[in-house]
Amino acid sequence: MLKSRLPKFIRDSYECYEWKHASAILSQDFPNEWQDILDALSTFRLRKSWISKGGGNKSQLSAFIDGFLTDRGWVEKQFQTAIEVDGARLDSPTHKIDCFKNGVALEIEWNNKDPFFDRDLNNFRLLFDLRAVSVGIIVTRADELQDIFNDLGRGNSYGNSTTHMSKLLPRIEGGGGAGCPLLVFGITKALYLEDAE
Repeated sequence: MLKSRLPKFIRDSYECYEWKHASAILSQDFPNEWQDILDALSTFRLRKSWISKGGGNKSQLSAFIDGFLTDRGWVEKQFQTAIEVDGARLDSPTHKIDCFKNGVALEIEWNNKDPFFDRDLNNFRLLFDLRAVSVGIIVTRADELQDIFNDLGRGNSYGNSTTHMSKLLPRIEGGGGAGCPLLVFGITKALYLEDAE
């Protein structure tokens, strides 16, 4: 059902997967947030200049997606959660979500160590159980991009132990997100743009 809800450009430019009817929930219950996501994915291009430059706290790729969604009212969000037992409160804050709006959470995992996927999925699971998040979304990279990184001499910076689809899908299929509906987009070569550095 996911493919029928996505514009052709997104179907052709991303690896797309869903669990627990995430696209149905988004398109029907959160149409504005769904449109924001579709617009961000349709506007995005993977620029050669972003890959060629190394280092930095936040990649230009993440900054582009964050900025696009921030302009639509999305925010970085950390939930203050706690457990209370017999009047004793134990704070248990969640990890910050990159982009959040109206119960929809989106994480961008471009080139982190792959255990970041465990953190994201656990966060989605917990916040879904607490009724703070209705759908979790992860944008990462398709495995095929490794060819581009290698050609640009950046292959070592984007190694096998970093975030990409082969590291994410087994975690989800193994139940990493538990009951939280999930949507995953993997950036493919179709989005690559050879801009000036």
